Amino acid sequence: MKNYKNNIIPDKSSIRDALIRLNDLGSDLTLFVISNTGKLIGSLTDGDIRRALINHIGINESLLLCTNRNCHYLREKDITIEKIKTLEKKNIFIVPIVNDNFSLIKIINIKETYSILPLDAIIMAGGRGERLRPFTDSVPKPLLKVGGIPIIERNINLLKKYGINHMTIALKYLGSQIQDYFQDGSSNQINITYVDEKQALGTIGALKLAQNFSHDDLLVMNSDLLTNIDFEQMYFLFKESNADLVVASTSYEVNVPYAVLESDNGTIKSFREKPTYTYNSNAGIYMMKKNVVDIIPEGEFYNATDLIDDMIKLGKKVVHFPILGYWLDIGKHEDFEKAQKDVKRIKF
Repeated sequence: MKNYKNNIIPDKSSIRDALIRLNDLGSDLTLFVISNTGKLIGSLTDGDIRRALINHIGINESLLLCTNRNCHYLREKDITIEKIKTLEKKNIFIVPIVNDNFSLIKIINIKETYSILPLDAIIMAGGRGERLRPFTDSVPKPLLKVGGIPIIERNINLLKKYGINHMTIALKYLGSQIQDYFQDGSSNQINITYVDEKQALGTIGALKLAQNFSHDDLLVMNSDLLTNIDFEQMYFLFKESNADLVVASTSYEVNVPYAVLESDNGTIKSFREKPTYTYNSNAGIYMMKKNVVDIIPEGEFYNATDLIDDMIKLGKKVVHFPILGYWLDIGKHEDFEKAQKDVKRIKF
């Protein structure tokens, strides 16, 4: 994703400086004017400058004389899908993001993202990958490459396309390699923090170690999945159903090679010849309200299935989201080989 730092210009600049900067940009012809403390003052386009020149404002005058101080922006903690759609309808795509102090955080191009979801992501990446040995003897499974890109990096890139920029990675086996690879994420314009499982905590127990979330809702996923799941549609279901937890599901078919009988006290009522049964299976991706973390015990081995069971017992609303796109759990050698082939023909 493009870095828009060249679209930022100091408020002490002249109109001439702005014209030079706009000429160098080529496309994305919008500048954002900031103060010396980094606060957003407004935007500036070719049209703003043309109107200033028509009104006899000199080219060496301050660009503040033609800055649009009522430009569109988004607050980092108040980004909604509805606001994004409103900007799209107005054909406004280059948008500054500010914090509570109105300081410019970053600039995004809505065209480059599928959506902007107000979620923190927690990626579970501590597994040993026993079934993928010897590949995982010296490399953690999340860093195994599919189509030349580490599995976990594909998931991070997908999260980023949905505007999810705050991520926590839960580490254990060879975790330092993952941390060295991504560092704090700033080079990829995201924010990555890490938690370290000192002991095995199951498939979701490490979520209890994460803290300082930027949003009220969380997305938790396993790192060893290859998928093009539509996170926006999953988020819509999460909100529209007012669920406490949404479990992404994938269909799993069981083919019975024999006729299946249905009987009552030994009397056959019906039978099906070699039936196929379809079940919804847990896909290892979850959306939840932040307070769900309170249910997870501290320092104990705790699987996602335990969390689902406990939430149902507590009367919480748990729903599932069927993945209609591609999904593959890369757990075995045959899965890894299949992923290498599929990545060449499926859009991720």
